Amino acid sequence: MNEHIGEMAGHVWHQLDQQGPMTVSHLKEAVGAPSELLHQAIGWLARENKISFQKNGRSLKIILN
Repeated sequence: MNEHIGEMAGHVWHQLDQQGPMTVSHLKEAVGAPSELLHQAIGWLARENKISFQKNGRSLKIILN
């Protein structure tokens, strides 16, 4: 399972690198991942300090550090 999470974390990182800050829903659409796996990958990247969260009004975007 960790291998799948790590692979998805790589996809998420590359998507953010190419497209810039994204909401979780847009990121989910872009990488085509199930919600559970996407959230695990986001957690992985956050724990490694690779991403941050940016609140803009009601919107929460994920950004690369």
